[in-house]
Amino acid sequence: MGHKKLKKPENPDVLRLLKRRKKGLLRIIFSRFGITLFLFILQILTFWAILTLVELVDNFELVALLPASFILLMFFYLFRCDMDATAKLTWLTLMFLFPLQIAVMLWITEKRIGHRKMERRLKALNEESKGKLKQDPGVLEKPEIVSSGMDDLSRYLNLSGCFPIYQNTQVTYFPLGEKKFEAVLEELKKAERFIFLEYFIIDEGLMWGSILKILADKAAQGVDVRVMYDGMCEISSLRPDYPKRMKTLGIRCKPFSKLHPFVSTHYNYRDHRKILVIDGKVAFNGGVNLADEYINHIDRFGHWKDTAVMLRGEAVESFTLMFLQMWNLSETKADWDDYLHCSPKEPANGFVMPYADSPLDEYKAGENVYMDMLNRAKHYVHIMTPYLVLDNELESALKFAAQRGVDVRLILPGIPDKKMAYSLAKFYYQYLVKAGVKLYEYTPGFVHAKVFVSDDTKAVVGTINLDYRSLYHHFECATYLYHVDCIPEIEQDFQNTLAKCREVTPYTIKHEKVSYKIRGSIMKLFAPLM
Repeated sequence: MGHKKLKKPENPDVLRLLKRRKKGLLRIIFSRFGITLFLFILQILTFWAILTLVELVDNFELVALLPASFILLMFFYLFRCDMDATAKLTWLTLMFLFPLQIAVMLWITEKRIGHRKMERRLKALNEESKGKLKQDPGVLEKPEIVSSGMDDLSRYLNLSGCFPIYQNTQVTYFPLGEKKFEAVLEELKKAERFIFLEYFIIDEGLMWGSILKILADKAAQGVDVRVMYDGMCEISSLRPDYPKRMKTLGIRCKPFSKLHPFVSTHYNYRDHRKILVIDGKVAFNGGVNLADEYINHIDRFGHWKDTAVMLRGEAVESFTLMFLQMWNLSETKADWDDYLHCSPKEPANGFVMPYADSPLDEYKAGENVYMDMLNRAKHYVHIMTPYLVLDNELESALKFAAQRGVDVRLILPGIPDKKMAYSLAKFYYQYLVKAGVKLYEYTPGFVHAKVFVSDDTKAVVGTINLDYRSLYHHFECATYLYHVDCIPEIEQDFQNTLAKCREVTPYTIKHEKVSYKIRGSIMKLFAPLM
């Protein structure tokens, strides 16, 4: 008699709200490919309509001039607008190849259709919250802050938000997602008042299920639990009714910026941030999303190398404020005062400055912080990043730092998650290596960490990649550290990771696969749109 295959018993510490399912194809519809395909079809239909009008309209020449006039206006707009030069060149080239559909796509993008209301609301929230966190003037006047230039950086960042420099904050560095996961579970169990989670990706499995079980238990105890995830999750890992399912557990949940095909630029302004705040006492930040590949529970692209930090002390307030700003975008009244000013002092060395970057203002905070570190470095800048899609300014900053004698090293993935982005990264190798920048690829798998560390004194750990998505089009956040005790640990982690890498040399570049060279050259044209 045959035996039925027994199902593995469910883990009582892991909670699932959805049945396992295959990823949907809707991602393609909502992607840039979907938008471009739609606009290409639109141009064909437009030309067909014009030809049809020949028999119906006497002044056909006037009708035919309308699309041409629109294209010409968009050309003039490109020359006048405040846009990165590389991006302008990309748009102009594509408009030459596909005039009408690219002109329409540019108009939709620049008009920020679907984001005007969000932009106005976010600006109002920023103004309303600017005075909620006070900068200790004594900190800005400290000699080490002035000599490091951190005071200037703080003044710049505070043009777009409220980002004080804090003392009295302990920082723990996690060299792997597994280590962060362990700490998250431990800290969540201590929650008494509130738990705020804001993540780019949430996917059901061991990691999220273990966290969700604790969240449900805490909500039942009266803890205010709020969860926010990027709207892209609705077509990649979750379902549109997920907030209703969470509500049955007593958890307040909402997606950030739901996706709507073709009628908006929602595919651009994604919430790429990763924030967890517990009672205003503890905060987590870094590259680790809430999915099983980030803790190496499942194998997608070899070993997944990621990093995160845990803050305990005054600087937690900044992450509380960041979360509330995004949460209150869809609320009629902001509830700042109930959750701020509850972060206790935790005596510690050094200074901590959490900060955010928004694609809806004129400040390129994420990129400028990185360039500031490169420009002020005296001995070294060591970087881990999953993507390398550079604009002219950042590429120049990397090369200039190396050419003036700074040891600039980048660790990149050895196994890619996106072949096009991987090919494009390799396009930059020849120019960076020639300038003296040292590049390495992580042979065991995929590097998802976003880390800068410099001169044993400064470090940034956060969500900000070295690509146009992060630097121009996404909501991001990071933690700036100066003379904090864990900085040597960050540098040691870089060295430990470096030992598992292969170096990129002129020889390896010359003998790179032809397919990568061809794809990289082609994708360079589309770099600002990736």
